Amino acid sequence: MSIGIRTVTVPLAGPYDLREVALMGFGHRDEADFDGVMRLAFCTDALDTQVGVEVRQEHDHLALTVHGEGDLAAIAAQVARVVSADQDGDAWAAVCAADPVLARVHAAAPGFRPSNFYSPYEAAVWATLSARRSRSQGMALRRRLSELHGAVFELAGRREAAVPLPDRLLSLDAVPGLPSDRIPRLHAIARAALDGRLDASRLAAMDPQEALIEIQRLPGIGPFYSALIVIRACGATDVLSTQEDHTRAAVQTLYGLDHAPDDTELTAIAEAWRPFRTWAAVSLRAVGSRLVPRSA
Repeated sequence: MSIGIRTVTVPLAGPYDLREVALMGFGHRDEADFDGVMRLAFCTDALDTQVGVEVRQEHDHLALTVHGEGDLAAIAAQVARVVSADQDGDAWAAVCAADPVLARVHAAAPGFRPSNFYSPYEAAVWATLSARRSRSQGMALRRRLSELHGAVFELAGRREAAVPLPDRLLSLDAVPGLPSDRIPRLHAIARAALDGRLDASRLAAMDPQEALIEIQRLPGIGPFYSALIVIRACGATDVLSTQEDHTRAAVQTLYGLDHAPDDTELTAIAEAWRPFRTWAAVSLRAVGSRLVPRSA
């Protein structure tokens, strides 16, 4: 069966730099260079198919080349969420300008925006594969699972593999390199996805704390990974996670504190970041390091 190739555009509002988004390094993504194309391979939000997408920036919009079937408008909206092109960059720039530290961070990379997981389903799969192992080991395991049981796309001269759809994941009784006790966890994630409990729009509409508690009902998903799933897979812009130690360290360094801020102090500092507390926290970690002098 031939795979259709279609094109669609996503408008951009405010400063945006696809290179910054593509090279952020997050989850299974760890690219060392950027040739003008961000390559994505994922299960659609509808969980009915997988697609491969080539993303290119053309001035005030992103040009998407979509390989595979599925609702084109829904795919474009999902990509926009993944690459944070669904929000107003001018509003974000205004928030940064009002905070001296964020102003410096924004000036270092005006077009930076967070790169997100493809979906809560895929974030939960990543959490299960990467738990208690190095990131590189998790990436290799995800690639193996995707190539064996998912879908592989040729995207601008490179092969990218999408993870298996939930019904396929539910049928697996073993994954090479994955401990056997993780298989029931993957099955639970697949069932939750098929039941609609991992729908991105549903989770985004919930109170964040309620969503976190619900996600933690999945076996093997604790506070850290539930925050990753709820905040960084639903495209949240204004949910502050207190589970990320790297954020706390970045705040201590960039705000000139002589101690690591506790939850109360971190929450107080983050009030100035509204309504972009998520973006601010990610930017402080991902871009803030450029502002710290390297030790001799």
